[in-house]
Amino acid sequence: MAADPPDDRINLIVIFGGQSAEHDVSCVTATHVLRAVDQSRYRVTPIGIDRDGRWQLATGALRALASGPDALPERLEAVGDSVSPSPLLSSAAFAGPVVVMPLLHGPLGEDGTVQGLLELMDVPYVGSGVLGSAVGMDKALAKEVLGFHGITQAKWVSLREHEVTPTRLAEIVAELGLPVFVKPSNMGSSVGVSKASSAEELQASVEHALSYDEWVVIEEAIVGREIEVAVLGNLEPRASLPGEIVPGNDFYDYEDKYLVDGAELRIPAPLTDDQTATVRTLAISVYQALRCEGLARVDFFFEEHGRGFLINEVNTMPGFTPISMYPKMWQQTGMTYPELVDNLIDLAVERHHRRRRNTKH
Repeated sequence: MAADPPDDRINLIVIFGGQSAEHDVSCVTATHVLRAVDQSRYRVTPIGIDRDGRWQLATGALRALASGPDALPERLEAVGDSVSPSPLLSSAAFAGPVVVMPLLHGPLGEDGTVQGLLELMDVPYVGSGVLGSAVGMDKALAKEVLGFHGITQAKWVSLREHEVTPTRLAEIVAELGLPVFVKPSNMGSSVGVSKASSAEELQASVEHALSYDEWVVIEEAIVGREIEVAVLGNLEPRASLPGEIVPGNDFYDYEDKYLVDGAELRIPAPLTDDQTATVRTLAISVYQALRCEGLARVDFFFEEHGRGFLINEVNTMPGFTPISMYPKMWQQTGMTYPELVDNLIDLAVERHHRRRRNTKH
Protein backbone atom coordinates (compact mmCIF):
# COMPACT_ATOMS: atom_id res chain seq x y z
CA MET A 1 0.00 0.00 0.00
CA ALA A 2 1.38 3.41 -0.97
CA ALA A 3 2.19 5.79 1.87
CA ASP A 4 0.06 8.89 2.29
CA PRO A 5 1.65 11.92 0.57
CA PRO A 6 3.30 14.38 2.96
CA ASP A 7 1.04 17.15 4.21
CA ASP A 8 3.04 20.34 3.78
CA ARG A 9 0.25 22.65 4.86
CA ILE A 10 0.90 24.93 7.84
CA ASN A 11 -0.45 23.41 11.04
CA LEU A 12 -2.53 26.29 12.39
CA ILE A 13 -3.04 25.74 16.12
CA VAL A 14 -5.97 27.87 17.20
CA ILE A 15 -6.14 28.38 20.98
CA PHE A 16 -9.38 29.70 22.43
CA GLY A 17 -11.36 29.90 25.67
CA GLY A 18 -9.14 30.69 28.63
CA GLN A 19 -9.64 31.46 32.29
CA SER A 20 -10.58 35.13 32.06
CA ALA A 21 -14.03 36.68 32.18
CA GLU A 22 -13.79 36.97 28.38
CA HIS A 23 -13.88 33.17 27.87
CA ASP A 24 -17.19 33.24 25.99
CA VAL A 25 -16.07 36.03 23.65
CA SER A 26 -12.99 33.97 22.75
CA CYS A 27 -15.12 30.91 21.96
CA VAL A 28 -17.25 32.95 19.53
CA THR A 29 -14.18 34.58 17.98
CA ALA A 30 -12.65 31.15 17.33
CA THR A 31 -15.67 29.91 15.41
CA HIS A 32 -15.54 32.78 12.95
CA VAL A 33 -11.81 32.55 12.44
CA LEU A 34 -12.07 28.82 11.73
CA ARG A 35 -14.83 29.47 9.21
CA ALA A 36 -12.51 31.82 7.33
CA VAL A 37 -9.45 29.54 7.29
CA ASP A 38 -8.52 28.14 3.88
CA GLN A 39 -8.13 24.43 4.64
CA SER A 40 -6.20 23.92 1.41
CA ARG A 41 -3.42 26.06 2.96
CA TYR A 42 -3.81 25.22 6.64
CA ARG A 43 -4.31 22.09 8.70
CA VAL A 44 -6.25 23.28 11.75
CA THR A 45 -5.71 22.04 15.30
CA PRO A 46 -8.26 23.67 17.63
CA ILE A 47 -7.19 23.75 21.30
CA GLY A 48 -9.60 24.90 23.99
CA ILE A 49 -8.53 26.11 27.42
CA ASP A 50 -11.35 25.59 29.89
CA ARG A 51 -12.20 27.95 32.75
CA ASP A 52 -9.95 25.95 35.09
CA GLY A 53 -6.95 26.28 32.77
CA ARG A 54 -6.95 22.75 31.33
CA TRP A 55 -5.81 22.46 27.69
CA GLN A 56 -7.95 20.18 25.53
CA LEU A 57 -8.03 19.13 21.90
CA ALA A 58 -11.43 20.42 20.77
CA THR A 59 -12.67 17.21 19.19
CA GLY A 60 -16.13 18.66 18.49
CA ALA A 61 -14.61 21.49 16.44
CA LEU A 62 -12.43 18.98 14.54
CA ARG A 63 -15.46 16.89 13.63
CA ALA A 64 -17.35 19.97 12.48
CA LEU A 65 -14.43 21.18 10.36
CA ALA A 66 -14.27 17.80 8.65
CA SER A 67 -17.85 18.42 7.49
CA GLY A 68 -17.09 21.92 6.27
CA PRO A 69 -16.94 25.39 7.85
CA ASP A 70 -20.73 25.77 7.81
CA ALA A 71 -20.98 22.85 10.24
CA LEU A 72 -19.23 24.83 12.98
CA PRO A 73 -21.49 25.98 15.83
CA GLU A 74 -21.94 29.66 16.67
CA ARG A 75 -19.47 29.24 19.51
CA LEU A 76 -16.87 26.57 20.14
CA GLU A 77 -16.71 24.65 23.40
CA ALA A 78 -13.37 24.39 25.19
CA VAL A 79 -13.84 20.67 25.85
CA GLY A 80 -12.33 17.51 24.41
CA ASP A 81 -9.33 15.26 24.96
CA SER A 82 -6.85 16.60 27.53
CA VAL A 83 -3.43 17.60 26.18
CA SER A 84 -0.29 19.01 27.74
CA PRO A 85 0.77 22.28 26.07
CA SER A 86 4.54 21.79 25.99
CA PRO A 87 4.59 18.31 24.35
CA LEU A 88 1.80 19.40 21.99
CA LEU A 89 3.72 22.45 20.76
CA SER A 90 7.06 20.63 20.59
CA SER A 91 5.72 17.75 18.54
CA ALA A 92 3.82 20.11 16.25
CA ALA A 93 6.94 22.20 15.56
CA PHE A 94 8.99 19.05 14.93
CA ALA A 95 6.41 17.66 12.48
CA GLY A 96 6.47 20.61 10.06
CA PRO A 97 5.49 24.26 9.61
CA VAL A 98 3.31 25.51 12.45
CA VAL A 99 1.73 28.81 13.50
CA VAL A 100 -0.20 29.36 16.72
CA MET A 101 -3.14 31.74 16.77
CA PRO A 102 -3.91 32.51 20.45
CA LEU A 103 -7.45 33.86 20.23
CA LEU A 104 -7.49 34.54 23.95
CA HIS A 105 -8.90 37.72 25.44
CA GLY A 106 -7.99 39.17 28.82
CA PRO A 107 -5.66 37.93 31.58
CA LEU A 108 -3.86 34.59 31.27
CA GLY A 109 -3.99 34.77 27.51
CA GLU A 110 -3.71 38.26 26.03
CA ASP A 111 -1.37 39.62 28.70
CA GLY A 112 1.94 38.06 27.68
CA THR A 113 1.59 34.85 29.69
CA VAL A 114 0.71 32.52 26.82
CA GLN A 115 3.01 34.52 24.56
CA GLY A 116 5.89 33.71 26.94
CA LEU A 117 5.09 30.00 26.69
CA LEU A 118 5.07 30.21 22.90
CA GLU A 119 8.43 32.01 22.90
CA LEU A 120 9.91 29.26 25.08
CA MET A 121 8.55 26.62 22.73
CA ASP A 122 10.08 28.50 19.75
CA VAL A 123 6.93 28.56 17.62
CA PRO A 124 5.58 31.43 15.52
CA TYR A 125 2.38 32.97 16.85
CA VAL A 126 -0.09 35.65 15.82
CA GLY A 127 -0.05 38.97 17.63
CA SER A 128 2.21 41.01 19.85
CA GLY A 129 5.12 39.57 21.79
CA VAL A 130 5.43 39.27 25.56
CA LEU A 131 6.16 42.95 26.24
CA GLY A 132 3.63 44.44 23.82
CA SER A 133 0.93 42.07 25.05
CA ALA A 134 1.63 42.79 28.72
CA VAL A 135 1.77 46.56 28.37
CA GLY A 136 -1.25 46.65 26.06
CA MET A 137 -3.26 44.64 28.57
CA ASP A 138 -2.38 46.84 31.55
CA LYS A 139 -4.31 50.07 31.01
CA ALA A 140 -2.44 51.99 33.72
CA LEU A 141 1.01 51.09 32.43
CA ALA A 142 -0.03 51.72 28.82
CA LYS A 143 -1.22 55.19 29.80
CA GLU A 144 2.12 55.92 31.44
CA VAL A 145 4.02 54.84 28.30
CA LEU A 146 1.74 56.83 25.99
CA GLY A 147 2.04 59.87 28.25
CA PHE A 148 5.83 59.61 27.96
CA HIS A 149 5.45 59.69 24.18
CA GLY A 150 3.31 62.83 24.40
CA ILE A 151 0.13 61.20 23.11
CA THR A 152 -2.92 63.09 24.38
CA GLN A 153 -5.34 61.25 26.63
CA ALA A 154 -8.06 61.87 29.19
CA LYS A 155 -7.11 62.73 32.77
CA TRP A 156 -6.76 59.56 34.79
CA VAL A 157 -5.59 58.03 38.07
CA SER A 158 -4.65 54.45 38.90
CA LEU A 159 -4.97 52.80 42.30
CA ARG A 160 -3.89 49.49 43.75
CA GLU A 161 -6.33 47.73 46.03
CA HIS A 162 -4.59 48.68 49.29
CA GLU A 163 -4.54 52.36 48.25
CA VAL A 164 -8.32 52.68 48.08
CA THR A 165 -9.57 54.80 50.99
CA PRO A 166 -12.43 57.30 51.31
CA THR A 167 -9.89 60.10 51.56
CA ARG A 168 -8.08 59.05 48.37
CA LEU A 169 -11.35 58.68 46.46
CA ALA A 170 -12.40 62.15 47.59
CA GLU A 171 -9.11 63.53 46.29
CA ILE A 172 -9.72 61.85 42.94
CA VAL A 173 -13.20 63.37 42.68
CA ALA A 174 -11.68 66.80 43.38
CA GLU A 175 -9.05 66.18 40.67
CA LEU A 176 -11.16 64.58 37.93
CA GLY A 177 -14.67 65.76 38.76
CA LEU A 178 -17.79 63.67 38.25
CA PRO A 179 -18.86 61.58 36.46
CA VAL A 180 -15.90 59.26 36.00
CA PHE A 181 -15.36 55.84 34.47
CA VAL A 182 -13.85 53.07 36.57
CA LYS A 183 -12.10 50.11 34.94
CA PRO A 184 -10.09 47.08 36.00
CA SER A 185 -6.57 47.80 34.75
CA ASN A 186 -6.13 44.31 33.27
CA MET A 187 -9.35 43.38 31.51
CA GLY A 188 -10.98 43.92 28.12
CA SER A 189 -14.35 43.83 26.35
CA SER A 190 -15.58 46.45 28.86
CA VAL A 191 -15.81 43.75 31.53
CA GLY A 192 -15.93 45.35 34.97
CA VAL A 193 -16.30 48.88 33.60
CA SER A 194 -18.86 51.22 35.14
CA LYS A 195 -19.74 54.89 35.25
CA ALA A 196 -19.88 56.71 38.61
CA SER A 197 -21.77 59.97 39.05
CA SER A 198 -21.48 60.32 42.83
CA ALA A 199 -19.04 59.55 45.63
CA GLU A 200 -21.19 56.57 46.64
CA GLU A 201 -21.27 55.21 43.08
CA LEU A 202 -17.50 55.70 42.82
CA GLN A 203 -16.92 53.52 45.88
CA ALA A 204 -19.21 50.81 44.49
CA SER A 205 -17.61 51.02 41.02
CA VAL A 206 -14.11 50.67 42.46
CA GLU A 207 -15.16 47.64 44.50
CA HIS A 208 -16.69 46.11 41.37
CA ALA A 209 -13.54 46.70 39.30
CA LEU A 210 -11.37 45.25 42.07
CA SER A 211 -13.25 41.97 41.76
CA TYR A 212 -11.46 41.55 38.40
CA ASP A 213 -8.01 43.00 39.10
CA GLU A 214 -5.99 44.45 41.99
CA TRP A 215 -5.37 47.64 39.99
CA VAL A 216 -8.12 50.04 38.89
CA VAL A 217 -8.06 52.99 36.52
CA ILE A 218 -10.34 55.98 37.10
CA GLU A 219 -10.80 58.34 34.15
CA GLU A 220 -12.56 61.63 33.58
CA ALA A 221 -15.75 61.21 31.54
CA ILE A 222 -15.21 62.48 28.00
CA VAL A 223 -18.01 64.09 26.02
CA GLY A 224 -16.97 63.06 22.56
CA ARG A 225 -17.26 60.55 19.75
CA GLU A 226 -15.82 57.03 19.95
CA ILE A 227 -13.46 56.37 17.05
CA GLU A 228 -11.55 53.12 16.46
CA VAL A 229 -8.78 52.16 14.04
CA ALA A 230 -7.58 48.65 13.15
CA VAL A 231 -3.80 48.32 12.80
CA LEU A 232 -2.03 45.43 11.06
CA GLY A 233 1.67 44.78 10.64
CA ASN A 234 5.08 44.33 12.22
CA LEU A 235 7.86 46.76 11.32
CA GLU A 236 5.70 48.71 8.86
CA PRO A 237 2.16 48.67 10.27
CA ARG A 238 -0.86 49.79 8.28
CA ALA A 239 -3.99 51.48 9.62
CA SER A 240 -7.51 50.80 8.39
CA LEU A 241 -10.17 53.35 7.70
CA PRO A 242 -11.51 54.48 11.08
CA GLY A 243 -14.87 53.42 12.43
CA GLU A 244 -17.22 55.19 14.80
CA ILE A 245 -19.32 53.60 17.52
CA VAL A 246 -22.58 55.19 18.62
CA PRO A 247 -23.42 53.19 21.78
CA GLY A 248 -26.89 51.82 22.30
CA ASN A 249 -26.35 52.00 26.07
CA ASP A 250 -24.93 54.81 28.21
CA PHE A 251 -21.49 53.71 27.01
CA TYR A 252 -20.11 50.96 24.77
CA ASP A 253 -20.33 48.12 27.31
CA TYR A 254 -20.08 44.33 27.14
CA GLU A 255 -23.78 43.94 26.33
CA ASP A 256 -23.54 46.37 23.43
CA LYS A 257 -20.38 44.69 22.10
CA TYR A 258 -21.39 41.05 22.20
CA LEU A 259 -24.97 40.37 23.26
CA VAL A 260 -27.55 42.69 21.73
CA ASP A 261 -25.77 44.40 18.80
CA GLY A 262 -27.39 47.63 20.01
CA ALA A 263 -24.58 49.98 19.00
CA GLU A 264 -24.55 51.73 15.65
CA LEU A 265 -21.28 51.11 13.79
CA ARG A 266 -20.31 53.67 11.18
CA ILE A 267 -17.52 52.52 8.86
CA PRO A 268 -15.88 54.59 7.61
CA ALA A 269 -16.38 57.11 10.38
CA PRO A 270 -17.90 60.39 9.18
CA LEU A 271 -14.71 62.46 9.49
CA THR A 272 -13.01 64.94 7.19
CA ASP A 273 -10.11 63.73 5.08
CA ASP A 274 -7.68 65.54 7.38
CA GLN A 275 -9.26 64.04 10.52
CA THR A 276 -9.15 60.56 8.98
CA ALA A 277 -5.48 60.94 8.08
CA THR A 278 -4.69 62.28 11.56
CA VAL A 279 -6.32 59.44 13.46
CA ARG A 280 -4.79 56.76 11.22
CA THR A 281 -1.32 58.22 11.75
CA LEU A 282 -1.95 58.56 15.48
CA ALA A 283 -3.10 54.92 15.71
CA ILE A 284 0.19 53.76 14.20
CA SER A 285 2.13 55.97 16.65
CA VAL A 286 0.27 54.38 19.59
CA TYR A 287 0.84 50.88 18.15
CA GLN A 288 4.56 51.44 17.84
CA ALA A 289 4.93 53.17 21.22
CA LEU A 290 3.47 50.10 22.95
CA ARG A 291 5.60 47.72 20.81
CA CYS A 292 2.60 46.01 19.29
CA GLU A 293 3.03 43.61 16.39
CA GLY A 294 0.68 41.58 14.27
CA LEU A 295 -2.54 43.37 15.06
CA ALA A 296 -4.30 45.68 17.47
CA ARG A 297 -7.39 47.82 17.65
CA VAL A 298 -6.67 51.37 18.82
CA ASP A 299 -9.58 53.22 20.44
CA PHE A 300 -9.94 56.99 20.69
CA PHE A 301 -12.32 59.60 22.00
CA PHE A 302 -12.79 62.57 19.68
CA GLU A 303 -13.44 65.94 21.28
CA GLU A 304 -14.37 67.62 18.03
CA HIS A 305 -14.25 71.16 19.41
CA GLY A 306 -11.77 70.52 22.22
CA ARG A 307 -8.60 68.47 22.52
CA GLY A 308 -9.14 66.48 19.35
CA PHE A 309 -8.33 62.76 19.38
CA LEU A 310 -7.65 61.33 22.86
CA ILE A 311 -6.26 57.80 23.11
CA ASN A 312 -8.55 55.59 25.16
CA GLU A 313 -6.97 52.13 25.02
CA VAL A 314 -5.40 49.44 22.85
CA ASN A 315 -6.65 45.89 22.39
CA THR A 316 -3.86 43.57 21.21
CA MET A 317 -6.23 40.67 20.43
CA PRO A 318 -9.53 42.24 19.41
CA GLY A 319 -12.68 40.20 18.93
CA PHE A 320 -13.46 38.63 15.56
CA THR A 321 -17.18 38.04 16.08
CA PRO A 322 -19.65 39.01 13.31
CA ILE A 323 -20.28 42.39 14.99
CA SER A 324 -16.65 43.09 15.96
CA MET A 325 -15.12 46.30 14.66
CA TYR A 326 -11.64 44.98 13.80
CA PRO A 327 -12.55 42.75 10.81
CA LYS A 328 -15.32 45.14 9.74
CA MET A 329 -12.89 48.06 9.46
CA TRP A 330 -10.48 46.01 7.33
CA GLN A 331 -13.32 44.82 5.13
CA GLN A 332 -14.26 48.46 4.45
CA THR A 333 -10.59 49.21 3.75
CA GLY A 334 -10.52 46.49 1.09
CA MET A 335 -9.37 43.33 2.86
CA THR A 336 -11.64 40.30 3.15
CA TYR A 337 -11.89 38.22 6.31
CA PRO A 338 -9.90 35.27 4.81
CA GLU A 339 -7.25 37.69 3.50
CA LEU A 340 -6.96 39.18 6.98
CA VAL A 341 -6.37 35.72 8.50
CA ASP A 342 -3.72 34.98 5.85
CA ASN A 343 -1.99 38.29 6.59
CA LEU A 344 -1.90 37.57 10.32
CA ILE A 345 -0.34 34.15 9.76
CA ASP A 346 2.27 35.56 7.35
CA LEU A 347 3.15 38.26 9.90
CA ALA A 348 3.58 35.61 12.59
CA VAL A 349 6.06 33.71 10.44
CA GLU A 350 7.98 36.88 9.50
CA ARG A 351 8.24 38.00 13.11
CA HIS A 352 9.43 34.56 14.26
CA HIS A 353 12.18 34.45 11.64
CA ARG A 354 13.31 37.96 12.55
CA ARG A 355 13.30 37.25 16.28
CA ARG A 356 15.31 34.06 15.83
CA ARG A 357 18.01 36.05 14.03
CA ASN A 358 18.30 38.32 17.07
CA THR A 359 18.15 35.69 19.81
CA LYS A 360 20.13 32.74 18.45
CA HIS A 361 23.93 32.87 18.22
